[in-house]
Amino acid sequence: MWQPGGVPSAHADQFVRSLLPPPELWPRMDYSTLPELRAYPDRLNAAVVLLDDMAAAGHRDRPVLHFDGVTWTYGELLARANRIARVLVEEFGLIPGERVLLRSMNTPMLVACWFAVLKAGGIVVATMPLLRAKELGFMLERARIRHALCEASLAEEMELAKARTPGLENLLYFSKGGDGGAGLDRAMAGKPADFANVATAADDVALVAFTSGTTGNPKATVHFHRDCLASADCFPRYVAVTRPDDVFVGSPPLAFTFGLGMQTLFPMRFGASTVLVEKPTPEALLEAIQRYRATVLATAPTAYRTMTDMVGGYDISSLRMCVSAGEHLPKPTSDGWHTATGIRIIDGIGATEMMHIFISASGPDIRPGSTGKAIPGYQARVLDDDGNPLPPGSQGRLAVIGPTGCRYMDDPERQRTYVQDGWNLTGDIYEQDADGYFWYVARGDDMIISAGYNISGPEVESVLLAHPKVRECAVVASPDPARGNIVKAFVVLHDRAEATAGTVKELQDFVKAEVAPYKYPRAVEFVDDLPKTQTGKLQRFVLRRQEREKAGGK
Repeated sequence: MWQPGGVPSAHADQFVRSLLPPPELWPRMDYSTLPELRAYPDRLNAAVVLLDDMAAAGHRDRPVLHFDGVTWTYGELLARANRIARVLVEEFGLIPGERVLLRSMNTPMLVACWFAVLKAGGIVVATMPLLRAKELGFMLERARIRHALCEASLAEEMELAKARTPGLENLLYFSKGGDGGAGLDRAMAGKPADFANVATAADDVALVAFTSGTTGNPKATVHFHRDCLASADCFPRYVAVTRPDDVFVGSPPLAFTFGLGMQTLFPMRFGASTVLVEKPTPEALLEAIQRYRATVLATAPTAYRTMTDMVGGYDISSLRMCVSAGEHLPKPTSDGWHTATGIRIIDGIGATEMMHIFISASGPDIRPGSTGKAIPGYQARVLDDDGNPLPPGSQGRLAVIGPTGCRYMDDPERQRTYVQDGWNLTGDIYEQDADGYFWYVARGDDMIISAGYNISGPEVESVLLAHPKVRECAVVASPDPARGNIVKAFVVLHDRAEATAGTVKELQDFVKAEVAPYKYPRAVEFVDDLPKTQTGKLQRFVLRRQEREKAGGK
């Protein structure tokens, strides 16, 4: 059986391990740069460190989760997680190393289930709550899942997925707070509140995180117990510095590693608490900040733009730190939030493949419009197409090395694309300045080639967002027989009545005055909304495909 660093794996089921890429395709993993990273023992269970150990260290009676007027302490979360772990082992027959699918909105029971799976030696496969039966079935089959726990209100698609997936043998439903009489609620109520945790190896698999799947089926990325702690010992320890009295709140689902970090791993690593918002609309987030006196907000740029116009109606004086990820934070969005609140947003770039944020800056180190510098624990550079480092001021491919990295499950072709010469290549085009700050240019597929010019769609978006009439926008390539492609902007206005030919010219002239004239949008289409993922990312590929189809392409 595979042994990490000479320590035997605790996983009897080695299915996921057997589908990892060969070692020569792994990124270089660097644990040497920080004392916390060097201190991990070879045998490590992330759930035990974040929950059992924190309770034993004096946090047992401190709050950990707030939801719909109810607060759980670390001790109460521990008891529930232990009971669920007993259900998994004693009723389901969970074998260490087996995968458990979790399906829920952001609720306390989802967090309890997440910890229970790890405590029992299982592997978490958390799924976005809006996924349909076909998408769930893909994940069930891809990860060969026998066990699933699902929030009761999401049963319809789960039942359809189960009917189509013979391999799913055990399925229990739970209520949002674990006391509503659902199957798992009843099963856990009859179990003792203690549990013998499985002594996993630090490099045993903890979770399989599926990417958002914006092109084709989602990719399965694999993270170890060590990775869960490493992500919590870099960004929130050295950049978004977290305190035990912090109260986190945010919009990303816990199935998204941005959400998992900002609303579970990071606060619990430091004894803090989290407000879980079931339907995190901008209004609901502002209400939660006001009600629970939240101090840390994590959401996407789209939400910050919307909340900027609403924030005056709420008491958010408790808020001390705001974090943005999921997509590039444009300078106008950053400046607008700062003007409205006095708080500078901490921008960050992360990736499901990398677990969490690896470039960022906070406090006086923030340069609005820049993502920041490689955070402690990570290195980053800009490379040319041949893999050579580029000098400051050059645009190229972003490459990263640190204590986390990309390991695709059963996908060596994609692995070779993402990891080259030990570096993780994120698919982003960046420029690094002489001071070491990284400036976002575009996703690799967001570059528009028009009449021989390379034009960054997000750069044009950033300019348009600075215009007072524009609420949101997306800029993509639209096929054109004369220029190959033209720059086309899809614009959501604050006032739909302003959608006139005069506004089109006004926006075009505005862009020409701010950046090189060849970058201006030759076509502008006013829309009521833009396609987005559940995590708030713009789905520019939908608009690009729409434009190709209009032009008669594929």
